[in-house]
Order: sequence, then C-alpha cells, then structure tokens
Amino acid sequence: MKEFTPMLFTTLKGYKANQLVKDIIAGVIVAIIALPLSIALAIASGVGPEEGLYTAIIAGALISIFGGSRVQIAGPTAAFATIVAGVVAANGMEGLMLATVIAGILLILMGAFKFGSLIKFIPYTITTGFTAGIAVTILIGQLKDFFGVTYPAGTAPIETTEKVAALFENIGTINWWSLLVGAVSLAVLIVWPKINKTIPASLIAVLVGAVMVMLLPNNAGVQTIETTFGKLNSSLPTLNIPNFNLKTVRNILPDAFTIAILAAIESLLSCVVADGMTNSKHRSNMELIAQGIGNIGSALFGGIPATGAIARTAANIKSGGKTPVAGIVHAILLLLILVFLMPYAALIPMPTIAAILFTVAYNMSQWRPIVRLIKTAPKSDIFITALTFVLTVIFDLVVAIGVGIVLACILFMKRMSDETEIKGWRYEQAEDDSHKLLAVPKAVRVFEISGPLFFGMTDRVAGITTKEYTKCLVIRMRSVPAIDATAMNALSDLCDKCIEKGISVVFSHVNEQPMQSMIKSGLAEKVGTNNFKPHIDEALAYATSLCEE
Repeated sequence: MKEFTPMLFTTLKGYKANQLVKDIIAGVIVAIIALPLSIALAIASGVGPEEGLYTAIIAGALISIFGGSRVQIAGPTAAFATIVAGVVAANGMEGLMLATVIAGILLILMGAFKFGSLIKFIPYTITTGFTAGIAVTILIGQLKDFFGVTYPAGTAPIETTEKVAALFENIGTINWWSLLVGAVSLAVLIVWPKINKTIPASLIAVLVGAVMVMLLPNNAGVQTIETTFGKLNSSLPTLNIPNFNLKTVRNILPDAFTIAILAAIESLLSCVVADGMTNSKHRSNMELIAQGIGNIGSALFGGIPATGAIARTAANIKSGGKTPVAGIVHAILLLLILVFLMPYAALIPMPTIAAILFTVAYNMSQWRPIVRLIKTAPKSDIFITALTFVLTVIFDLVVAIGVGIVLACILFMKRMSDETEIKGWRYEQAEDDSHKLLAVPKAVRVFEISGPLFFGMTDRVAGITTKEYTKCLVIRMRSVPAIDATAMNALSDLCDKCIEKGISVVFSHVNEQPMQSMIKSGLAEKVGTNNFKPHIDEALAYATSLCEE
C-alpha cells in the first residue's frame, strides 16, 4: 500500500536538522511569493482577499501533509478563477462551498479507484486550449481595475463578453493615476527579476504601488483593496457546514466535476514537472486523495478551490525545499501574516493587483506551445485547440472541456478508422512468379483485416462479400489487436449470413483480446472452434478441404 502512503511519512524517516533548515527557508520564500498571488487570485475569482489566504493556509497545509509529492505547494491558482467567479455569481458563496466539497469527494474517489494514471488521457490540445482561454479571461477581467474605469451602479458583468462590452461603454471614465500605478507596477514585475531573483517581484510591486498611492493627494481616486472590499478580516477562519439540498447540488454538479477534473490535471501536471526537477517520483493516487482532502478543508473554512501550483512548487524546489515540511511552513507563515499583518494588505492598490494578474495570465498563456503546435500538429489538433480556446473565452470551461473531449474522441476514432483496412485477396494468373503466390481454390474467398475493429468499422465489415460460387470464407485477423461489441455484432451478422448460404467461415490468427470476445459472445461456438487456425497456411488448407467435401 505504498502508493497510498503520504509522502510526508516517507520523507520523515531519517529526516535531518540541516534539511529542516532548508525546508524552513524554502517555506518562507514560497509564502512571500504566495501572499500577493493568493490575494490577487481570490479577487480575480470574485471573492474577498481573505478567502485567498484561507485557501493557501488550509488547503496548502492539508495537501502537504497528505500529498503524494515531496515538494508540491498548493493554493489558489489562476485556472480556477473563471469557474469560481461564475459559481459565485450564480449560486453565491454557499454554492461555491458545496461545489468545492463535492469536487473534493470526487477527487478522493478518483484517487481511491486509482484514476491517477487516467488523467494522461486528457488530450494536450484541450489543456493547451483552455489554459490559454483562461489566461485571456483573467486579463480581460483585470482591465477595469488596471485602467481605473468606473461602472454605473448596478453594472456587474459576469461573462467575458459582458466585461468587454462594459469596458468599452465606460472607457471615458479612465483614471489616469490608476493607469500610472498599474503601468509602474507592471514595469516592476517585468524588470525586477532581471535585477534580483531572491526577492519576489510581486512583493516589490505591491510595496511600490502602495507607496505611490499613499503619496497621491486623497489617493487620487485610485482604488485599493480597502476601498473596494472594506476593512479586511484578520481573524482565523471558522468552520462552516454547507447546506446540502437536492436543487443546489443539481445546479452546481457540472461545476463540481469541472473543478475536480481541473484540480486533478493541474496538480498531477505540477507533480510531473517537480519530478523532472528533483529526479523523484510522485504517488499520483495519493496526491488526488490529498487534493480532495485539501479542497474539502478549504471549503469548510471559507476558502476556494485549490490545486498544486506549478510556479510556487518550482520556487520551493529552487529554494532548497525537498520535503512536504516546506509546504507546511509556507502555510504556517501565511497564517501568521493573516493574523498580524492583514490590515496592511488593505493598502494594496487594485491596479497593482491587476498588473500581478497580467503577469500570471502571460505565464499561463501557452503562446510558445501554441506556436509550436501550429507549426507541427495536424490541422485537426489545431482546430480542437482553437475551438477549446474560443469556447473557454466566450462561454465557460465546462462547455470547452466537454466539447473538446468529444471532438478529440471523434477525431481519434476517425484516425483509427482510417488506419483499419479490410481487403480481399486478388486472384491472379500465375506465370513466372507462381512460386510467390498461394494456391487458393476459386470457391475460397479470403479477406484480411488490419487495425482495431470498433463501432466505426461496422460498414467495412458489412462490405465483406461472397460470390455465388463461394463455399468458404477465410478471414485473416493477425493485425487486429482489439475488437469492441459493435464490431463483434457486425462480424456475427456476417457469419449468420454466410451460414444461411451454406458458406463455412474460417478465421486465421485471431489475437488474444478478439478471441476472448468471440468466445464470450458465442461467435466461436457458432462458427465452430475447429474453424479457428493459428496460421494462414493452415486456414487455407482447411478451407480447401471443406470445399472438396
């Protein structure tokens, strides 16, 4: 049961004091990085700044304690921003809490049933498309605060298209001081990493932005967290049990599934990246269970959905963190900041928050992979990526993932169908090369199938025909690795028609999976077990003998 053992328990065996020092330092650095990000991502998700810290603290600690990765750092991530904002707008915080709890339960079940390895079947084209789409929605959602645009009372756009329309309708209300603060903050975020890589650029941007606003007379109308959300709550998160009722559950179930799938994809992707950086191997099923526990804990204590954060995990590794202790230290430090320093967070300007989210959007925009995909991938894959991107921006992630997966499956089946061939052998006049041709009586008709037989191939199976003089049909299946129930039914119908006409059916070289399916379906008994031969030579010799009877 090693795969269901939290990595913390494994790493604590032989844990040394020098590693504890490294984990504490890494945890402190990651907490400094996570502080402005957690607040910014919570605001982008349509909730208050406190909810972002609650998530980083509760989910961050639980996922580090129970997780299947040595170095995973969890918390709120940009991938959930649009989903959370939509759920909050439609069902309020109560609906979000319920959706997150259900998503957590689904994640635990996914881990318990060992679905960790199945996440790899989500196509790269879809993850690339919806990630880029999320990046665009985040960027559009922050334009209002970056430019300091004011909306009329009662205007609260939810959909991305509504936000674009509202922005252009009120573009005349731009606050140029807000734009200046946002531009300077963005410049700091771009330039600072080239000057100093030890202190996070987001922290410097927050400090610079706050000082700029404080120096302006009456803040010059530049909105801060305090003027937007009111006085911040620095008290510890309290336990809240969501109200389960059938109507609400039915409404938020699609969102809960989306949260669970997205949390699984992003957390396991983060684990894979971390494995490459540390030359280690994570426990995917335990990680899914931990993600479930972390999300349930986050929801019950007022947080939002959480998952493994690739950037924070990478920062942990680069800072010397090698065990889950670093993630626990990161959560503890954020808790101390919540209790003792939260009032100072109220001074952070909203344009600075927008600038931070611009950089988050840029980093997750996937523009380099998209350019590479356009240059190298088949047109069908490019189409799926583009469609998933557009659906994410115009509609939402639920629609984008659903449509993307369905289309990807259809295109995959089309490709498999193109790879499968059913060809009849041709009868040629033997001359000088007669030694190369197999002797097949005229009464024997031979068809060879290459590739998997599934429901997309039933028309081709139906295309296997016989002549009026045919007495035996030989079907060669050495290149058929698998067959499904629909194709099996078509094959059975073919055999029934042959039997009605008095034509014997002989199978050559049937592989293990198709053979087992034929036995279970009763086709083997219908045709006769003696009519299955391991080699085409034996099948032809047997078919010839049947014709001579």
